[in-house]
Amino acid sequence: MFYRPEDGHGLPHNPFNAIVTPRPIGWISTRAEDGTNNLAPYSFFNAVAYTPPQVMFSSTTPKADQDNTKDSVANIAQTGVFCVNIVEYAMRDAMNTSSADLAKDVDEFAEAGLTAAECDTIPCPRVQGAPASLECKLTRIITLPGASNQLVLGEVTGIHMRDDCIRDGRFDVTSFQPLSRLGYRDYARVTELFELRRPGETP
Repeated sequence: MFYRPEDGHGLPHNPFNAIVTPRPIGWISTRAEDGTNNLAPYSFFNAVAYTPPQVMFSSTTPKADQDNTKDSVANIAQTGVFCVNIVEYAMRDAMNTSSADLAKDVDEFAEAGLTAAECDTIPCPRVQGAPASLECKLTRIITLPGASNQLVLGEVTGIHMRDDCIRDGRFDVTSFQPLSRLGYRDYARVTELFELRRPGETP
């Protein structure tokens, strides 16, 4: 099968998200200028650089009570900071609850039964008990082609790691089984690893 996106795929559901998988989930926490905490998951998310460490996520749909974007992007544009929380399998239901389309003055931490902890390097909440949280300062927001597509880039200024996730000097993802997004309504969790060395790489 071959199709051009502008012509449509002819399938019951868009296959694009199922092709580009698995995708890590950035659970983005922000705070509005009025002090309201916000939390929402984004599966268009990844790390993009080591030095300095940098991450990105993109928002692709608007909300009725925001100006052609979502609460996360609106808050980041106002405050210049955000936090990326890593989603473990045990928090899947809370993550899903925080994806609801709620009014901008609703605190998703409270809705999902989560505790907001203060970040150390930025004035922003983070998910208490998350396996890891990346405190970020905004570097830029880029408007992408399309109706409501915005790419947010940030530099990591502080990193929290839960102590029980560090084993033998490594951040062990199998200890918390990170959640990833697949296509449609499908998710997966990491339960086992295997190692590959690059050609010429020494042990």
